[in-house]
Order: sequence, then C-alpha cells, then structure tokens
Amino acid sequence: MIYVTRRAEFCAAHRLRSPALDDETNLRIFGPCSYPSGHGHNYALEVTVKGEPDPTTGMVINLRDLKTLIQEEIVSRIDHRHLDIDVDLLGGLTSTAENLAVAIWGKLASRVSPAILHRVRVYETPNNFADYYG
Repeated sequence: MIYVTRRAEFCAAHRLRSPALDDETNLRIFGPCSYPSGHGHNYALEVTVKGEPDPTTGMVINLRDLKTLIQEEIVSRIDHRHLDIDVDLLGGLTSTAENLAVAIWGKLASRVSPAILHRVRVYETPNNFADYYG
C-alpha cells in the first residue's frame, strides 16, 4: 500500500463560537477567537490517499488530478472567505480545524478513485492541526 499526499494553502477568516453558549461562556472557552468580527488564518490542507500503483503509470493517483480536485472542490470555494458567513461547507458547525477536516473529507472521499482517501489534515497555524481519517 502506498500513501500519497497533496498540499494546498488558503486564507480564510472565522469566528470560534458555539450558538449553544452565551457570549460570556464563548469568550471563556474560545478567548479572543470568539470576538464578533472574527479573525483569519493562513491555512494549509494536506490530502492523503492510498492505494496500489497502477502497473502502467506507476501512480496511485495522478497528482495533477488530485490538485485540480482540491482546487475546484475546496480551495476555490473557501479561499479569502469567512468560513462562518460566506461558505456553506460546515453546515452551521463551529468553524474549528476539526470540523473543517471532517467537512473536507465529505467533499473529497468519493472523488479520489481509483485511490482511497486516507487522511485530511488541516493546519490552522504551523503549530495547530487536525487530522481526520474518516
């Protein structure tokens, strides 16, 4: 089994806030990240697929095709947008890296054939990231 990863970057704003909590509790849990105007990040996205290399091409997946899929389905829809206001990807969930990874998985999992989606990693900062394995 071979694992292949493609990386993409995008910029987006968001606000960490749970509608189930009052403003004081949101502030206590999320700190300044819950301020009404939100804040932004330079995100990085890693999409890892797995499979056996094709005997003719030697590739698990054509990385050009994976790049195009990530660009069209994810980056073009969320880059330079506010995740809580401009994007319907999260379906009203709090815009954490965790929820973003799950949502991205949902957009890509059935589209990476003949490979199998193995992992979606969302870096919110160089030091903070979330992995989702489906």
